[in-house]
Amino acid sequence: MRRRLRTLVAAFCALPLVLAIAPAAHAADPTTLTNGFYVDPDSSAKRWVAANPGDGRAPAIDASIAGTPMARWFGSWSGSIGTATGAYAGAADAKDKLPVLVAYNIYNRDYCGGHSAGGAASASAYATWIAQFAGGIASRPAVVVLEPDSLGDYGCMTQAQIAERQSMLTGALTQFNRQAPNTWVYLDAGNPGWAAPATMAQRLHEAGLRQAHGFSLNISNYFTTAENTAYGNAVNSELSARYGYTKPFVVDTSRNGNGSNGQWCNPSGRRTGTPTRLGGGAEMLLWIKTPGESDGNCGVGAGSSAGQFLPEVAYKMIYGY
Repeated sequence: MRRRLRTLVAAFCALPLVLAIAPAAHAADPTTLTNGFYVDPDSSAKRWVAANPGDGRAPAIDASIAGTPMARWFGSWSGSIGTATGAYAGAADAKDKLPVLVAYNIYNRDYCGGHSAGGAASASAYATWIAQFAGGIASRPAVVVLEPDSLGDYGCMTQAQIAERQSMLTGALTQFNRQAPNTWVYLDAGNPGWAAPATMAQRLHEAGLRQAHGFSLNISNYFTTAENTAYGNAVNSELSARYGYTKPFVVDTSRNGNGSNGQWCNPSGRRTGTPTRLGGGAEMLLWIKTPGESDGNCGVGAGSSAGQFLPEVAYKMIYGY
C-alpha cells in the first residue's frame, strides 16, 4: 500500500495544475496499482476440485481452469452486497492483485432471453444495490463488468422499459465514479452476433458510456477474439463518427478457443481461450464466464441451471471435444 501511495502522490504532483484541480474519477490505472490478476480462491471450479480430489478429471480442471484468474459474479445470491464486494476487493488488495467483478442484478434481467431471468425487485432497488456494490469496493483497485446482456436484450422491451434500463445503467456509472475511483468499469456491449455496430454504439452512448472506462464484449459467448476485436473497433468507429469519442474494450475469452458454432447455450465442442491477460487485441482479454459453468437448461447442460458447474463440460472444454 505504501508503494501505491508513493506512486499516486508522485503522479499527482507531476500533473499540470489544470488537471490537478479537475475531477479525479477514474484517473488511476488499476493495472498499475496491482501486480497481476486475482485468482478467485472460491470459484466453482476451485470448489469442485477441492471436493473431488480423487476424480480423474480434477488435475486437468485444476491446472487449466481453476488456477486461471476469472471474474466473480455478484447478484441477489451475494447477500449484503457492499460487504461482499468489499471482502472480495479487500482479499485481492491484500495480495496486491487486481480482481474482476461482474455486477449482474439489473431489474428485469434477461427479460427477453429468460435463461437467467431475475435481478433486483425494482429500478429503485437496483439503484440502492449498485450504490452499495460500488461503495464496497471503495478506493481499492478493481475491474467491473457492468450488467452483461443488458444492452443486447432489447428485442421484446417497450421504449419505456428501455429508457428505464438506460437510466439504471447511467446511475450505476455515476455511483462508481463517485465511490470507486480506482475501478475501471466496462459497460457490457453484447457480442458480434447480437446487434450491428451502429446500433450498439447508440445503445452504449444512451446508457452513459461516456462515464465508463470502456465496454465489454462476448460475455459468456464463444466468438473468437479476432471477431470481437473487429466488432469492438467497428463500434468505436461509430462512436467516433456520431459522438466524437472512442473507448477501450475487453473481451471474454474464457470459452472462445475455437469460436462459435452458432449456438450460445451450452454448445458442444467448444474450447477454452486465451487466459486472462493485458492486451491481445483489446485492452484486456478476461475470463469472465467460468468454463464448465452452465448457461442454463440447454445443450450439453440439459437438466442443469445457469451457473451450475458441470465437470464433464469443463473437462471437454479444455481439450475441445
